[in-house]
Amino acid sequence: MKKIILSVLFILSLSFSFSQSFMHGAGVGIFVLNSPGSTTTGAFALGYSPRFNFVETDALSVSVGVPINAGISGSYYAEYNSYYGGYENNTLKAFINAPAMLNLNVGAGSTHENESRFGFFAGGGYGLHYGDMGKTVVDSYGYETYVKNYAASFGPAGNAGVRIAVGSHQKNIEIRLSYMKISGDTKLDVYGANVYFNF
Repeated sequence: MKKIILSVLFILSLSFSFSQSFMHGAGVGIFVLNSPGSTTTGAFALGYSPRFNFVETDALSVSVGVPINAGISGSYYAEYNSYYGGYENNTLKAFINAPAMLNLNVGAGSTHENESRFGFFAGGGYGLHYGDMGKTVVDSYGYETYVKNYAASFGPAGNAGVRIAVGSHQKNIEIRLSYMKISGDTKLDVYGANVYFNF
């Protein structure tokens, strides 16, 4: 018990010895989801990217954040004919992607005080992807049927990007590229490209 208390006190003392700040942004993104068992699909997403800088210097910061993206892909088509009856084709798929990322941030957007006009960041982490993990099944007659199966999966993730300062108080535009490899049977690859406005 004594060791636990000393460890907690040590971690708290370290956290208070560095400058700390909260930063966040919102934007849009395009994701590509690729799995051996299904067709590669593109998806439009809305994103929110909060992060907490736990180490800050004049030139850089180290942060932990969870960029959350919710997206949808596919299409929906329906018609009704008095002779043939109704017809519906629904290929809509939704997903949520939320990895926890540890990033090194340099230059613009690394802290609220940094006055650089250009910056970059890179990092890695591990996260959640919730979405359609279905696959195409071929029956004994050779007909293909796509079986939907929404599930939560996890995997390692990486990201990198640039930030360009705009206006005052270090608001910036961020361009972020990301990749997540889902573990397990689906072997899903999730590629992302986002544009955020950071407040």
